[in-house]
Amino acid sequence: MRKKNVVVLFGTGSIGQAIVRRIAAGKHVVLADYSLQNAEAAAHTLEDAGFECSTLRADLGSREDIRAVVSEAQRWGEVTQLVNAAGVSPSQASVEEILRVDLYGTSVLLEEFGEVMAEGGGAVIISSQSGHRLPALPQEQNDALALSTPEELLRLDFIASITDTLKAYQYSKRCNVLRVAREATQWGKRGATINSISPGIIITPLANDELHGPRKDGYLKMIQGSPAGRAGTPDEVGDLAEFLLSSRGRFITGTDILIDGGTTASYWYGDLQYLKATH
Repeated sequence: MRKKNVVVLFGTGSIGQAIVRRIAAGKHVVLADYSLQNAEAAAHTLEDAGFECSTLRADLGSREDIRAVVSEAQRWGEVTQLVNAAGVSPSQASVEEILRVDLYGTSVLLEEFGEVMAEGGGAVIISSQSGHRLPALPQEQNDALALSTPEELLRLDFIASITDTLKAYQYSKRCNVLRVAREATQWGKRGATINSISPGIIITPLANDELHGPRKDGYLKMIQGSPAGRAGTPDEVGDLAEFLLSSRGRFITGTDILIDGGTTASYWYGDLQYLKATH
């Protein structure tokens, strides 16, 4: 089998596929998802567009599953790019599950792929605007989120005491950003970059369900109250990720980029300040 450069996508939804379409031509794509059916559907779509793929079921909250993804990727060649678009949301899961997948799992993913990323490689981690809605944390909490082992994260007092799913999600996404900054200091030793992207409301099948569901009025009000006055698209996130993973983005590492149409700015200083009372 001829070895190729390998792109790993964890979480095979619309955003992840949009990124892969921009970066994976001529490479082998490993598609990992909690739902093997979703991974295989993504593979079918991408293969019809000329991409070479393999699939496996993997739980982001399982170190064993993440190591299986690493092994599958190395079977095809050198891992040159990693995209993590997996996770669960406050309306989908319990506090425990959000912390297990989004906080612990993402931290394990960065740790495990940090061991195998190729020289000059790159990673993009999809975080969320929600992490920017936490006030500034004490420095000791920032340090604990950035530097603790993944297993220690779940035992931190201020994490273990969370009882609200939204808070669990916000702390998880803040942690993602801090872990990326920490990992960048290690990845840079072999010329690899790692960044996170924090999208706002992006139109995906899940977001469309919300826009036509019982909470649609709140969603629409948030969209209309943003400076952009609209939701984003997976292609816009894909364009940003492509830039970060290209030769043009090599001086950017260890950082987080909001792509939310100004929703966070409005949350703190504009028409969406009313949301602070509910958050």
